Amino acid sequence: MLEIENVAVRFGGLVAVDAVSLRVAAGERHAVIGPNGAGKTTLFNAVAGLVAVNAGRVRLGGIDITTASVPRRARLGLGRTFQITTLFPSLTIAETMRLGLYGCTWRPWALLGRDRPDAAGREAIAAALGACGLAGHGEAAVATLSYGAQRQLELALALVGAPRLLLLDEPAAGLSPTERSLLAQIIAGLPRSLTVLMIEHDMDLVLSLVDRITCLDSGRTIAAGTPEAIRTDPDVRRVYLGTPHVRA
Repeated sequence: MLEIENVAVRFGGLVAVDAVSLRVAAGERHAVIGPNGAGKTTLFNAVAGLVAVNAGRVRLGGIDITTASVPRRARLGLGRTFQITTLFPSLTIAETMRLGLYGCTWRPWALLGRDRPDAAGREAIAAALGACGLAGHGEAAVATLSYGAQRQLELALALVGAPRLLLLDEPAAGLSPTERSLLAQIIAGLPRSLTVLMIEHDMDLVLSLVDRITCLDSGRTIAAGTPEAIRTDPDVRRVYLGTPHVRA
């Protein structure tokens, strides 16, 4: 579903992503981990089209999207969430979902009129809200939602456009243990027809959800493999997970 081939991203003299290659199979759950500043979010932004790639190629479902616009990537089936909540507090959940639905179609200007989603649109909104634990709460104002519920709404927004590939950038950031547990259930319940690539620092969450992990450090890939292989990899333990103390 996703092929990242020798991708490099530079900001002036700073190399944020250095010749990273990564393949994510259709239906796979894949995590990118690493210390702060490793280049994880920059790599996500390169896949999503928010930053330009200086070298390498990005393919989505076999289609080269290296220079494609953000809207084109969305229409080809790429959805994402962000580290920081970016919702409109004055809208209701229903209004927010309508915004997300039309933003993924050729009818974004319908937002300026009295147009309402058709039956298929209403079904897509209901399905996305239901998958994220927000069914029946459409009239609630975003401003009244807890932080955890706002994160659930952001995930529903990413799902309403029926993506083939979903990028989750630290979805559990700032959540309480109870909220993290609910989020894990939501992600685990997503259909395998949807491919998921995530960045997350909560390793318990990562290890319980994903099939494969890639670890970055200073913009480079230092390890890739199954959760168990990554857990015991000496380079990963050295730069990110920490090396357990050995008693003499």
